[in-house]
Amino acid sequence: MKNRAVGVIILGIALVISYIIFSFNRALSKIVETSCTHGTACPMWGTISFQTHVGIGIMVVVVMIGLYLIFFGKDERIEIKTITQQIAQKDVTIDNYKNILEKLNNDEKVILEKVIEAKGTIFQSDIVDKTSFTKVKVTRVLDKLEGMDIIERKRRGMTNVVILKH
Repeated sequence: MKNRAVGVIILGIALVISYIIFSFNRALSKIVETSCTHGTACPMWGTISFQTHVGIGIMVVVVMIGLYLIFFGKDERIEIKTITQQIAQKDVTIDNYKNILEKLNNDEKVILEKVIEAKGTIFQSDIVDKTSFTKVKVTRVLDKLEGMDIIERKRRGMTNVVILKH
């Protein structure tokens, strides 16, 4: 909600409080006049005065809060930015990864080529099937490639999905 609107609502509440205070004060004064025969020396008059002052003090605080919100309260603005362009994905081809393949040993090259042939995403079990490597060897080579920040493995059920990072 806007701070000015809240400030106006609070000022409206302060007006209602002031009406209640003064009507309560008048009613108590009439009751004390009729029931107390001591005049202004009666302790009930002091109680009415104290209660009126406390009520007016509360009302003044509420009015000050309302005025502060009206004049000094800043509205919060939430900005939502939308992306207008779709980023084109990089084609996954061996030509795009030649400089990385040159730095790898033969086992790493074979496995990375299988990932590239699968367009950047392949199950680890499929790598075992497509190469002549054992599960342990594939796991260790993938650990090395993951350490070099070339691929990423994500757990999917009972197997891992191997994803190219670059």
